[in-house]
Amino acid sequence: MPLREDAAAIAGELAELRHAIHREPEIGLDLPLTQQKVLAALEGLPLEVTTGRKLSSVTAVLRGGAGDGPAGGIGMAGGNRSGARPSVLLRGDMDALPVTELTGLPYASRFEGVMHACGHDLHTAMLAGAARLLCGLRPELAGDVIFMFQPGEEGYAGADKMIGEGMLDAAGARRPVAAYALHVSSTQLPCGVFTTRPGPMLAAADIIRVTVRGRGGHASQPHLAADPITAACEMVTALQSLVTRQFDVFDPVVITVGSFHAGTADNVIPDEAQFLGTARSFSPAARARLKDTIIRLVNDIAGAHGLTANAEYIEEYPVTVNDATEAAFAQEVAAEMFGERRSVPKQFPMTGAEDFSYVLQHVPGAFILVGACPLDRDPETAPSNHSAAAVFDDAVLADGAALYAELAVRRLGVA
Repeated sequence: MPLREDAAAIAGELAELRHAIHREPEIGLDLPLTQQKVLAALEGLPLEVTTGRKLSSVTAVLRGGAGDGPAGGIGMAGGNRSGARPSVLLRGDMDALPVTELTGLPYASRFEGVMHACGHDLHTAMLAGAARLLCGLRPELAGDVIFMFQPGEEGYAGADKMIGEGMLDAAGARRPVAAYALHVSSTQLPCGVFTTRPGPMLAAADIIRVTVRGRGGHASQPHLAADPITAACEMVTALQSLVTRQFDVFDPVVITVGSFHAGTADNVIPDEAQFLGTARSFSPAARARLKDTIIRLVNDIAGAHGLTANAEYIEEYPVTVNDATEAAFAQEVAAEMFGERRSVPKQFPMTGAEDFSYVLQHVPGAFILVGACPLDRDPETAPSNHSAAAVFDDAVLADGAALYAELAVRRLGVA
């Protein structure tokens, strides 16, 4: 197919861009080095490019269609600005994680304690590649394409902030008709295999923060104190029973306590105990029930022990819900491009979370996973995303760029 061939021709350049981003990873919403690399990769293309006001985002718009006037360059307007035609949004996230890299790669991070352990460097390179491919098709495109280069996916709600700055309206008054995001995986899937599903694709992710307050004392005389540790431990255990006894197994939730802190010595009962947990759910109804039941459970157990508790349920990323039609479309396009064996339906959602969920709350679309485990490794045993030893294969860069571009071309049609 022409787009696959065109993408293969720039595979080396995409790998160079990916390696440059990987060497200099950045965390959060402020990614000046990464933003600079993206702007350089887009320079000279017929795009309208803007950068974020409060975050290092890059939004580039390709005005498709013959006869709409000259296209602009970086920072310049051009083409049809009426917003009457349809547009498609393609997202690539750019931020890294606070992880010290242990891969030994020649292009490993040069920044201590920061690593592209989730593959966002690949997503950025793929999206830049798709921009190049689609710019070559500009005269034939029957609509516009929004390229969303997003910082702050790893816990900073960067997508929500870009939406707040008007990113969804970048192509005009009419919102995009569809949105797509690719995400690599170093496990689960063979290299180059694409998968998605209709409905929930990833879970909502929320934070549970609890402080139990008691009355300290000597450990040899617990009856004279009010021990917060015992009550807090009971809460942790009760949360696990809550999952299995109050929620439908076919609308599951997951609760994990990952941090527990109390006390300073073996013979001292502390005044308070604290723990942190994560709550995952796959429907708005289950999420709302989690919040209510967790807070009630914590307060009831504290009261039963004669203690007080401060229980917070902090909502973070919502459920990532794929539009059924768009998910089926993406699956079909991938199968036609790469063959049936490389486009497999995903049976179950993932318990991870994604802030592409914010985009999908406004625009029908699909989040698509692609295997990027190197061919010399077993995806069942390879280090997973977020691991300090996670490795992703450059071989998927060209195919990812081609799929991004093909989705936009087919969804918009050609003039």
